Amino acid sequence: MISCGSFSSRCFRRGPMKAPGPRPVPDRQCLQGILYVLHTGIGWEDLPQELGFRSGMTCWRRIKRWINAGVFDDLHRILLAQLNAANEIDWSRAVIDGSHIDTKKGVPDLEFAPRF
Repeated sequence: MISCGSFSSRCFRRGPMKAPGPRPVPDRQCLQGILYVLHTGIGWEDLPQELGFRSGMTCWRRIKRWINAGVFDDLHRILLAQLNAANEIDWSRAVIDGSHIDTKKGVPDLEFAPRF
C-alpha cells in the first residue's frame, strides 16, 4: 500500500515544526499514540507515557494540526486511488452521503424555485 517514507513525506510534513521546548516527538510515535487512544477509547490525558508516546496532549495537538492541514483527507484520497487501481473496491456497494455538507437554509425567492 503506502510505505512509511512516502506517507510521511507526502502527508505529515506540513506546517511549522519549530517550537520552543524539548525536541518534537517523531510523527510515527504520535501516530501510534493517536491510534492507541482511538482503539482503546481512553482519554488523551490517560495515554500511558511508558509506551513511548510521551504526552497525550502532544498527540492531541499533532492530530489537530494534521486535521487542519488536510493530512487525513489526502491519505483517504491516496488509499482510495490505490485500492481503485488494484480493483479492490466493490463500487456496487458504494453509498453517496451528503449529510456532512453544509446546505443553504431555505430558498431566498420562491418564484424562482424549480418545480418538479
